[in-house]
Amino acid sequence: MSTQIQVKNPKTMAFILMLGAFAGLFGETALNMALSNIMEQFSVPAATAQWLTTGYLLVLAILVPVSALLMKWFTTRQLVMGGMTISLAGAILAALNFNFSILLLGRVVQAVGTGLLLPVMLSVMLIIFPIQKRGVVMGLMGLVITLAPALGPTLSGVIISTLSWPYIFWFSSIAYVLLILVAMAKIENVSEMTKPKIDISSILLSTIGFGGLIFALSTMAEVAISSPRVWAPLLVGVLALILFVIRQNNMAQPMVNLRVFKYPMFTLGTLTMFLGILIILSTGILLPMYLKGALLYSAAMAGLLLLPGNAVNFILSPIVGALFDKVGARRFTISGFILVVMGNIVFLATLSSQTPAWQVVVAFMILFFGLTMVMMPAQTNAMNQLPRELYADGSAAMNTLNQVAGAAGTAIAITLFTSGQNSFVMDFPNATQPEILAAGIKHAFYFITGISVIGLICSFFVKKPSPVPEKAAAAVKTAEPVRNLYLS
Repeated sequence: MSTQIQVKNPKTMAFILMLGAFAGLFGETALNMALSNIMEQFSVPAATAQWLTTGYLLVLAILVPVSALLMKWFTTRQLVMGGMTISLAGAILAALNFNFSILLLGRVVQAVGTGLLLPVMLSVMLIIFPIQKRGVVMGLMGLVITLAPALGPTLSGVIISTLSWPYIFWFSSIAYVLLILVAMAKIENVSEMTKPKIDISSILLSTIGFGGLIFALSTMAEVAISSPRVWAPLLVGVLALILFVIRQNNMAQPMVNLRVFKYPMFTLGTLTMFLGILIILSTGILLPMYLKGALLYSAAMAGLLLLPGNAVNFILSPIVGALFDKVGARRFTISGFILVVMGNIVFLATLSSQTPAWQVVVAFMILFFGLTMVMMPAQTNAMNQLPRELYADGSAAMNTLNQVAGAAGTAIAITLFTSGQNSFVMDFPNATQPEILAAGIKHAFYFITGISVIGLICSFFVKKPSPVPEKAAAAVKTAEPVRNLYLS
């Protein structure tokens, strides 16, 4: 069976989808550079302000599992147009920002639109291009997935310094309007609508599960883990996720077919992507705070200092995509994670209130050099093992865990940053504010370095997936519920 569907303008369609996803992923970190401004304007602490990022990611984590179901109920065109229109509404609401609650509501609405677009992009790209071009296509997608959130602080820093932070959303609104106009003419329907039964219990369990987990991690920045505000939603979230997995494995038509995790390279690739996104989003919120608060750079200058790292990603992503079929995922991911670990070690060795800017720039470049070599190969290798009928489920599962990684990374980074500051103040009560902030950032980077080491260990188990015979694919689809989600 062919895995490709013919469309009139596959490149144009892919370009529209990638731009829509870029705008949404850019929104994940666009406010990181503006958090200090927003905290001052609305008189809110860092733990509250970080919900502008964590809340955005939380909504994505809740919505993306439902996307596999939505792709079977609505056409590609309906989902793309709907996602962009909802994103536009959220951007306008956030731009108006009458108060902090309205700003947060705008972010939530914008996240709903992004949650519709992301899984559609991945699933459609795998369908409209032949498998021999998949390396290049996934390279471009990897560029979008890593560059958009990384570029958020850089672009927003320039906007904040030249205009003001609400213009971040006004520019996003203009971009969405233009994308909607082009999408009306160029997006074609490629999804197969089967309209399976909607299982309300699955939707509720996934919402409570992911919502409780991320809420607990985010609340840890404000109160101790012994507080009921942390352990209660954490416990409820974990139980709900366990029930969600059990229910999916025992349904004839699950909301998300978790049997995709019976494919070992898909499982490993998804885990690798999870760790990579966690590193990207946690550094994405910490470094702007460090550059502005500890080294006292302006928003524009702080953004420009992060630009070389983004440039490495921009230049390297298409190259990695083009070389993927020749080099393979294993070499790329091992080499990439070695560089990621090196970049984090440089950060740990140099971070202080007196660190020269060039050392931050070099460490960030090394970090993103490695991440670019990890993300696309991991994602492509994972999806290559799945048969076409599981693309939507694989896309939903992978994107869900990516958003959970982003939300968890942001929440844990802020929590460790806060605890690091508190510990430093206890040891050095006369320390200056830049010294305190730098100590908090460095404390959080121990966690990021540990995640990098775990990623490096995982990379040694990567191998090229074996082609999936049609009979084997059918067997997986109709198999009895699995008891272990990772089968090697």
